[in-house]
This record gives sequence, structure tokens and C-alpha cells, in this order.
Amino acid sequence: MITPFLTLYLAQDLNVVGDREIGLWAGLIFAANFLTSFIFQPIWGKVADKYGRKLMLLRSGFGMAIVIACMGFATHPWHLLVLRLLNGTISGFNPASISLVSSTTPKNRMGFSMGIMQSGQVAGTILGPLIGGMMADWFGFRPIFYITGALIFAASLLALFLVKENFNREEAKAMPQASVIAGLKELSHIPQLPALFAVTFLLQFAMISPMTLLPLYVQKLHGSAQDIALWSGFVIAVTGLSNMIASPLLGKLSDKVGANRILTYALIGTGLTLIPQAFVTSVWQLVIVRFMMGVFMGGLLPSVNALIRSFTPEGMESRAFGFNTSALALGNMLGAVIGGFLSGFIGIEGLFIASGILLLVNMIWVRLKLYKKKGLRHPVGG
Repeated sequence: MITPFLTLYLAQDLNVVGDREIGLWAGLIFAANFLTSFIFQPIWGKVADKYGRKLMLLRSGFGMAIVIACMGFATHPWHLLVLRLLNGTISGFNPASISLVSSTTPKNRMGFSMGIMQSGQVAGTILGPLIGGMMADWFGFRPIFYITGALIFAASLLALFLVKENFNREEAKAMPQASVIAGLKELSHIPQLPALFAVTFLLQFAMISPMTLLPLYVQKLHGSAQDIALWSGFVIAVTGLSNMIASPLLGKLSDKVGANRILTYALIGTGLTLIPQAFVTSVWQLVIVRFMMGVFMGGLLPSVNALIRSFTPEGMESRAFGFNTSALALGNMLGAVIGGFLSGFIGIEGLFIASGILLLVNMIWVRLKLYKKKGLRHPVGG
């Protein structure tokens, strides 16, 4: 909800002057959340495996509600930067919720439940900026932080009273607990997991790297500066819309045919629909190709999450999902930085092609690892 007006908030409420200064602060503030999230997600995952996933979910939910509400009281840009760093430090609602759902869902329904989770997250990604932008026009910038904090607080209350978890804390405490680094080494020895983490990283990298240049690309295709913001928003939103629709459907299908198969076809489809975006000649062609890409993307993260749950040893699920969330945060952070740097050399067209090729190469790696030695060790849905 706060993304659409972050630069305006800096300029109008926090008195940052000059395009260069605004751009610098906006970049630092945007990346800060992903930096600390990348560092702390595995740590919270280790704590969740020891003390329970619901406790981590509530810690993250109530903590973020307070921190985001405090952003509305910021008077200097460094206040916002520190709060974003803190927000990334205490975040972890999504991996905790995925771990909690995966630990209570029957294996033959894992794909569908992961698809529903993905659909909900994408819906928030689409509707958040839209609603936040509209409400900023009605109420101003600062109240949006209070409203967002209140909504997260309400969601945390729902989790507190309605979500049940069967977790034996005494049994979990009795199990030997490796350090975060030792846990990463142990999980990395399972050949399938690094390949699955790479899917999450490359998907986010491929989505974020061309994002800042997309409005200019839309303007080039449109041939006019008129209604560029509207067209750019539509081009971005259509991918999320098709993703939201396809995720539960492909998740349900993966329960029948296997998450490994859905992941393979989704990687191929996403890679092959990224590359043509470099060669479209009209906005409508771009919209159609990105809609198709969103459909294939709908099969990626649910399949990845289901397979991570399948290959992860008992008692380490939250850590595995924590590392996967770190890969996601790293993809967001490096996608923005490296994408902006590479665009000066290869343009947005080159970014589309390079991202598509990376996903296709990743598909080969995933296939080799999923069927390593004795084949798929823990079949998911068949």
C-alpha cells in the first residue's frame, strides 16, 4: 500500500529536495527491508523449528504492525530507513504461515494449499498499491501507514484466535538444534534444495530487474506519453491477475500429476514467455505475453514450496522456508540493483532475454537434481 507514494512521501512530508537525493533515499529505503530480511529469515526459521511456527507468525505480525504504523511519524528520511531495516529484521509472516500450513496439510492436498497461499499473496501485491494509491489521494500519506499497521494487527489477531497448531515444544527442544550456518550446510547437502532455492531467486530477479524500466518501455511501444501511468500499471497488474487465478488451479493439478512436473513446465513456460517481451511491437502484444507469463508463474512458487516441504528433514521445515524467503529477498534486492546496471548495456530487451535464458537453464538444473540417483525421493502428489 505504501509503494506508490514512497518518493512523494520523501519529497512532500520528509522535505527531501532534488531528484538525485530523492532517488538515492528511495533506493536505500526500498532495499533496506530486503537486506535485513535476507539476513534474519533463516534465524527466525531456526527459532520457529524450536518454539513453533504460530509463535513466529504472531511475533512477525504484531511487530510489523507497530513498525509500519511508526513510519507515519517519521520526520527525516533516516527515520524511515531505520524503520525499514527494523521491519525486515522482524518480518517473516509469509515463511511462518507457509511452514504452518504445510505442516498441517495432508500431502495429497499440498499443491492446492500452496496455490491458495500464493494466490493470496499475489492478490495483496496487486491490490495493495492500487488501494494505497487511491487512499493516499483521499487521506494523505501519513494515515496510510496507520491504516496498514492496523490491518496487519487485525490479521495477526485472526491468526491468534483462529489458527491452531499441533506443535510439541518439549519434543522440539529435545531435538539437537544446529546453528544457522550448520543448518544451511545440512540442507545444502540435499541436492534438490539449492536448485529449488535458485528457482525462487531467479524468478524474483527476472520479475524485478526490468520493473523500473517498464514504464519507459511501455511509452516506447505506445508511441505517446499520454496515459503512460495507466498503461504501465495495467501491464504490471495483468501478470499478477493471471498468476492469482492460475496458482490454486495448477496447485490442485500438481496434487494429481506431481509438483515436479508442474514445476518443469512452469519454468519452461515462464522462460519462453519472458523472451518474446523483447520483440513485441505494441502494448497489447506485451499485455498478452505477460498474461501468459503470469499463468505459468502461477505454478512456480506453489510447486517449489511443496517440493521443499517434501525434501526437507522433519524438524527443519521452517529453516528451509526461511532460506527460501532469503533467496526471494536476495532476488528482489539484486534484481533492482543489477537490473538497473545491466540495462545501461543491454537495455530492457536484453534483460528479458537474459532472464528467460536463466530460467530455462535453471529448469535443466532442477530436473537433474530432482531425479538425482534414486529419483524423486519424496513424491509430491504422485
